[in-house]
Amino acid sequence: MRTLITGAFGNIGTAVVSELLRSGHLVRTLDVRQPRTERVARQFLGRIEARWGDIRSPDEVRAAVQGVDTIVHLAAILPPLSDEQPALAEAVNLGGTQNLIAAALAQPVPPRFFFASSFDLFGPTMHLDPPRRATDPIQITDHYTRHKAAAEALIQQSGLPWAIARFCDVPVMRAPHPIMFEIPLDNRFEVIHPADAALAVSNLLSTPAGWGQLLLIGGGARCQIRYRDYLFGMLNAMGIGALPEAAFSTRPYVTDWLDTTYSQQLLRYQRHSFQEIIADVTRGAGGRRYAARLARPIIRRRLLAMSPYWRAAQKQSGR
Repeated sequence: MRTLITGAFGNIGTAVVSELLRSGHLVRTLDVRQPRTERVARQFLGRIEARWGDIRSPDEVRAAVQGVDTIVHLAAILPPLSDEQPALAEAVNLGGTQNLIAAALAQPVPPRFFFASSFDLFGPTMHLDPPRRATDPIQITDHYTRHKAAAEALIQQSGLPWAIARFCDVPVMRAPHPIMFEIPLDNRFEVIHPADAALAVSNLLSTPAGWGQLLLIGGGARCQIRYRDYLFGMLNAMGIGALPEAAFSTRPYVTDWLDTTYSQQLLRYQRHSFQEIIADVTRGAGGRRYAARLARPIIRRRLLAMSPYWRAAQKQSGR
């Protein structure tokens, strides 16, 4: 089976490439050429057909889709960049999806279309009993969720064989950003190991019963935590330590636990616990952990300086 993966060297993409190669797929990738993606692609040298291009370009998308059996569409502009550059995000998240659908429909034998969506679509739900289910209504709360909802609808109405997965958070070592303080510490939060997310995708491609369905993909009960567990777990593992609660918003935010009973029965992908995820992510940080421990006071000050809530608390206290 020849499979095209868009966004192949991103958060989930690298793990999906590895898993599909293990499963015997002929993998073609489409990603934007830049130093980071080239560096990631080198580990697959000689095992994939790497194509460099932009899903905003209909011509480049058409060439990439030529002759494939399945499209695994992972490419997306995520928050906070989707809020900072909404025009770019719409061109990639929605325009890129439209280009892929058009290219697929133009093929003599149209390929199947798998789309990676997000649990952000459920909106703020802390006032509801968990977990969220695939049949729950969606809420448009920002540019990203508007793009994802519109893309889901386009795919379902395209006439292509389709499957959609709404993923929970896939932890990676990200650069600090003020958005980290916008999630209340007590928010329900679910994570999944990148390798488990990739296994779900791989198993779905060979599971006929999964097609024509919208599935929720999460880490399961062992990965259903609170945001404080996730963030402070990462910070503690890096030697930085927990941050003051006053630095965090208390306003509703779009995270929750997912009902993955059906997807797990169908795809058998949940293998890693939250603790294992934290260990693997921080292990991947390598020497940065030791540098972070040495620079702990400086890093903590810089992180707290990003929080408008901490600045307001400090101002109120007269510091």
